[in-house]
Amino acid sequence: AWRDRSFLSLRQISQRTISTASRRQLENRVPEKQKLFQEDNGLPVYLKGGAMDGLLYRVTMGLTVFGTGYVLYELMVASMPKKQK
Repeated sequence: AWRDRSFLSLRQISQRTISTASRRQLENRVPEKQKLFQEDNGLPVYLKGGAMDGLLYRVTMGLTVFGTGYVLYELMVASMPKKQK
């Protein structure tokens, strides 16, 4: 019986948060984002979002290069025969 009550109260809380979230009006920022991304400033689209885009790009490239190097190293280690003791 207590499970039913806790489930019902959880359901009421979740419905309440969903319905209150939909009532709040969010400002439509699509036109300003369109203007930003369509601007001809010589930047590739994945860097037009600003400093965070540049940081995310650099971190992603760094991890990619490191991961590729690590995989190549592990492949080289795996291809070498084990030394007999």
